[in-house]
Amino acid sequence: MTLLKGKRALILGVANDHSIAWAIAQAMHREGAELAFTYVGPSIERRVRPLAESLGSSLILSCDVTSDEEIGAAAEQLRAAWPTVDVVVHAVAFAQREDLKGRFVDTSRMGFRTALEVSAYSLVAVTRALDASLSAGASIITLTYLGAEKVLPNYNVMGVAKAALEASVRYLAADLGERGIRVNAISAGPVRTLSSAGITGFKDMLHHHAERAPLRRSISAAEVGDAAVFLASDLASAVTGEVIHVDAGYSIVGV
Repeated sequence: MTLLKGKRALILGVANDHSIAWAIAQAMHREGAELAFTYVGPSIERRVRPLAESLGSSLILSCDVTSDEEIGAAAEQLRAAWPTVDVVVHAVAFAQREDLKGRFVDTSRMGFRTALEVSAYSLVAVTRALDASLSAGASIITLTYLGAEKVLPNYNVMGVAKAALEASVRYLAADLGERGIRVNAISAGPVRTLSSAGITGFKDMLHHHAERAPLRRSISAAEVGDAAVFLASDLASAVTGEVIHVDAGYSIVGV
């Protein structure tokens, strides 16, 4: 299968082999894309490096998205290896554990700042650093969640951060569209990942989703990977500024 043959894709946010970003990487590799990966810190590098190498990637870059210097250095390394970048997958989010339980009103100033910086502003910072390297018709894809649109128990400040991320998608799409560069988000249903483990009551959320979604099931990370392939491919050449729900239809249900 060769939907992405000849395309070069940078994947940010793989934490382990359960990450949605990893499922996206596998799907893009299956479709012929050449891949590069980022990591932050030695512990994540130990997990990411063997995964990346298993897909034939030797471009494994340190990139702490809270540091413009690190983002810039990673972009420079990428420019030295690749003439252009065709796909960017932004799967980076973080909030302090104490801010993912209890009342949203109790979110600290630092907790709010951290969640917004890592989960939303990082998309802007990474896009700016890669701006000159993006090919005409490049595709930027980020990951969001229904908590950006509706109040969900214990999602709290992350919901606000994801709402900012979705707004950023639209503004970036407007900025970059004249060069044919597309920016979209996938709003994935709940999937068991390292990040989801930090959300209080996540197992109940997963059960509730499967029970009430129109398809009467949860989703898999692989299904998100397939949607990302579509957005990265020329099949989605007229799709930009969108939030595409891959959630078995849960987002359409009111009662």
